[in-house]
Amino acid sequence: MRYLVGTFLDRLRRPLMGMLVLLLACAPVVACSSGSDDNPLGIGTYDPEAAASAKVSESAAAAAEASASAAASAEAAGVVTVESLSTDRYVVTSIPEDLDELQTEVLKDFVHYDQVTWNVWFTRTGIEDAQPLMTADEYQAFTDYFEKNAAGRTDGTVRVAVTSVHLTAPDAVPPRAMVEVCADQTDLVKYDADGNDVSNPETLQVRREIRVTMVYEGGTWKEASEESLSTNECTV
Repeated sequence: MRYLVGTFLDRLRRPLMGMLVLLLACAPVVACSSGSDDNPLGIGTYDPEAAASAKVSESAAAAAEASASAAASAEAAGVVTVESLSTDRYVVTSIPEDLDELQTEVLKDFVHYDQVTWNVWFTRTGIEDAQPLMTADEYQAFTDYFEKNAAGRTDGTVRVAVTSVHLTAPDAVPPRAMVEVCADQTDLVKYDADGNDVSNPETLQVRREIRVTMVYEGGTWKEASEESLSTNECTV
């Protein structure tokens, strides 16, 4: 009798185990479906399109994670790139190659200063954020000019190519450096307080070649002066 019962249970167990394996295979993702009337037990069936879609999503997620990891590693290593220096409204298109550590610090401090001051003109707010990034005389001149032109806002994106970074007087007190850039402002639009477009294509919507002098004060490189070299001659 025990032999007959054991044989019967063994025969019953085999199809149940097969159903269990199929259910486990279909459990993780929507690559299996179970809504058909021909499938009253609700056992999932393989859907190749859903499986392919899941695979693409996994690949995209892995690529995004790898890109973020690479960017984080570069930043941690002190490496700067045009992507790491850019924002939505301030896009760095190129930087010099083979900058040493000191030149890289000058570059980063210059870009930070330039982004903050451009943001002041975009939003007409946050001028106090520029104070620690400029010498006292430059900040006072910037504040005076801002107070006369504070109404309104500026929209668009400025694109900047950094063409050179030089230490002009590294042993001076304070040390001095020079940064030259081409700033493409052709995408910018200026509005007055009433929302009227008051852009001047001859002064605002231009490409400007600029030389900026930076001095090292208080543990950072600050903007000390700015000189316009040409208009609509440089390229970004």
